[in-house]
Amino acid sequence: MINSLGINKKPQDTRVVVAMSGGVDSSVTAALLHEEGYDVVGVTLQLYDYGKAVERKGACCAGQDIYDAKTIAEEKGFPHYVLNYEDNFRESVVDDFVESYMNGQTPIPCVRCNQTVKFRDLLKVAHDLGADCMATGHYIQRLENVETGQAELHKAIDETKDQSYFLFATTQDQLDFLRFPLGGWKKDVTRQHAERLGLLNCDKPDSQDICFVPNGDYASVVKKIRPDAEKSGKIIHVDGREMGKHDGVIHYTIGQRKGLGIGGGNNDDNSPFYVVKVDPIANQVVVGPKEALARDIIKMTDCNWLMDIPEDGMDIEVKLRSVSKTAPAKLFGGANNSAEIHLHAAQYGIAPGQAVVCYHDTRVLGGGWIISSENSQMPLVA
Repeated sequence: MINSLGINKKPQDTRVVVAMSGGVDSSVTAALLHEEGYDVVGVTLQLYDYGKAVERKGACCAGQDIYDAKTIAEEKGFPHYVLNYEDNFRESVVDDFVESYMNGQTPIPCVRCNQTVKFRDLLKVAHDLGADCMATGHYIQRLENVETGQAELHKAIDETKDQSYFLFATTQDQLDFLRFPLGGWKKDVTRQHAERLGLLNCDKPDSQDICFVPNGDYASVVKKIRPDAEKSGKIIHVDGREMGKHDGVIHYTIGQRKGLGIGGGNNDDNSPFYVVKVDPIANQVVVGPKEALARDIIKMTDCNWLMDIPEDGMDIEVKLRSVSKTAPAKLFGGANNSAEIHLHAAQYGIAPGQAVVCYHDTRVLGGGWIISSENSQMPLVA
């Protein structure tokens, strides 16, 4: 007897821990599984000082979210626990976020949160609770290969909601234990179920911001933890000219065009400048024309793969940002969990600290963290 979660048990004999963020997606996941008769246990992680976040709207893990998750569990009649993981979250996500900016990188804290607190620490809790699996409200598909029986990670049906970019670091062991019931739906179906189930958060807006960064002001978070972050320095053109001053490298990311503070009129054609390099050691920001951003070779570290990479490499498609389209490339594996991507066509604004996620059609093959990039047709910026 294989139930809807692919487990050889009756639903009532299958314990499912549901990671409940307080949003509509995870709430529908928990309520639907409970409706199907599963032994559902809801768990919400307290990740930071919620007293300062109660009034925030549409942000993941805000104070209202704990109340919503707890209330829904009580109304539906399944147990719910709130676990204080503030220290874990600060050490694994916030501190990494701050250090990345201090090192001239552009971090993705939501990936780190999934990689560490949610899919490492929370999975351990689920195992300790005797769960058969853990379910989340992410829009991504877990499909079993009919030939090998192996669980594979695939893009969501709804590409506008697909979260595969943020989940590339999911390991095979984690994937074997995880379930994503909403991956085969479009968001409007989830909303319809939320209304049918009478969930109090059925009209709650989707999360848009990084949960610990109010109003998108990431620099204020960095400065609060590292008061030495705003150290002034020079803005240098790729040709060596001094263009102006900056108030700290934390205010700049690769590909940035606006807010450079150097004015116009420095180019003959008055074309805009872009941040080409952030150098925290020299405390410099290097700017140049858009063509100076072109890169077709990417080097990665801390890679996670859900397949074996052939020795002679493999043709794939890559995503360099969560909102970008995939681009054709060739993947080459390296030693010590490293890898190299050769893009068929140069891309712009590739920043260290960001992720490269690799796909074959809809399947997520894995990915890694960018440490450097270069253009095979031109020398690197000094």
